[in-house]
Amino acid sequence: MTTFITDRACSQHRDCIYPEKPLSTRLGYPSVHDFEVHRTTDGRGNGNGIIARKPFAPMTRMCRVSGLLVSRRRLHTLQILPDVHMYDPHFAGLLLHSCNPNVFLDMSELWLWSLARIDEGDCLTMDYASTEQKLYRQFACRCGSSNCHGWITGYDEPPNEQGMKFLRHWRRQCHRD
Repeated sequence: MTTFITDRACSQHRDCIYPEKPLSTRLGYPSVHDFEVHRTTDGRGNGNGIIARKPFAPMTRMCRVSGLLVSRRRLHTLQILPDVHMYDPHFAGLLLHSCNPNVFLDMSELWLWSLARIDEGDCLTMDYASTEQKLYRQFACRCGSSNCHGWITGYDEPPNEQGMKFLRHWRRQCHRD
């Protein structure tokens, strides 16, 4: 069984990013005036990410998120409880990973918060280990931050065999520089 996380209020204008139902941007759902789904060209995020269309100060509540409740993890899901995930292929599920993120997704209240100053045109990034016990698919990080973890897993899972191989090579490269 799936349940759609939403409210009953509808926007009179179709300015909400979510296409399934016109959720009310007055209640904080993401607006096309504030955010843009952006096609990535660097191989990150399965081809899409979210770009800010306006600046946000640090520690600002940016918008609410929504999606379908599902019982298993998959691409574009975010974990709410151990066996409850929110499927959102339109906004929150498109946030790119960074080991030095600029946003935090509060899964208990379903609000997106800025962690640092975000300027117009900045890509929104989160640390996937902040919400995910286990990832749908582990991957090599391409965030480029100085504190990069190299191989990305959920907060409660060790690197898989491919990750262990990657990390052995990655650590040797890091120590040569």
